[in-house]
Amino acid sequence: MAPLRFAANLAWMFQEQPTLPQRIEAAAQAGFGAAELGFPYACSASELRAAAERAELELVLLNTPPGNQEKGDMGLGAVPGRQHEFREALALAVQYAKTLQCPRIHLLAGRIPMGAEREAVSAEMEDTFIENLRYAADILAQQNLIGLVEPINSRITDPRYFLTTPHQAAAILKKVGSPNLKLQLDIFHCQIMDGNLTRNLETYFPILGHVQIAQVPARHEPDSPGELDFPYLFQLLESMGYRGYIGCEYAPRGDTVKGLDWLHLYWKSHGLRGDRS
Repeated sequence: MAPLRFAANLAWMFQEQPTLPQRIEAAAQAGFGAAELGFPYACSASELRAAAERAELELVLLNTPPGNQEKGDMGLGAVPGRQHEFREALALAVQYAKTLQCPRIHLLAGRIPMGAEREAVSAEMEDTFIENLRYAADILAQQNLIGLVEPINSRITDPRYFLTTPHQAAAILKKVGSPNLKLQLDIFHCQIMDGNLTRNLETYFPILGHVQIAQVPARHEPDSPGELDFPYLFQLLESMGYRGYIGCEYAPRGDTVKGLDWLHLYWKSHGLRGDRS
């Protein structure tokens, strides 16, 4: 079985460094061969590309711009009446992805409008999301890019987020029917909303495009106290033949590098070097 590949999420890890280019360098020095960027738009794409090339770090995921976060936006994909803004956000994300040679874009769904009941707006928001995803799929296919949709838990992290479970995401992807759109499964969110991780990974493996990890409930390192048995989950993903990246989207309990014992142990158990493996 091939060993898993891990990517540092630079929106969460290496916060000891003040800038994204510095975090790219820090991730490479810590042994990572890949990174997720989150929202990279405060830096120029060319500056980030140069930093990644210097560090010899592959950039594997970025998000579409969130919209107006001061007004509560966290994505626009499923927000009715804002399709034009979604298309503008997608265009910017594609521009960055091409410059950064980043093959995956997380298409953020967005939140239930303030004051609205989920049940009252779900149908309209799903229709909007499907419309926007079909548009995005065509644009991304022209650029040989993969679009991802990620369920985010509504119990702890974001009570108003529209897309909350793998089942909901899979149903929407089936309606869209585009092979270059896939599921981004964050095990942290999946455990909180549904649990049953073995069965969920097996069920949704055919549409799985990316995996992320964090311990539950505190969202720290995989070896921190919590509900999840990550050695088992890593072995499960290996046995299933998962070949994508696993994004480390967690908040380190302290210094990022000092919290990487779990990763060094994984590398050692698979006969890998402790750097760039």
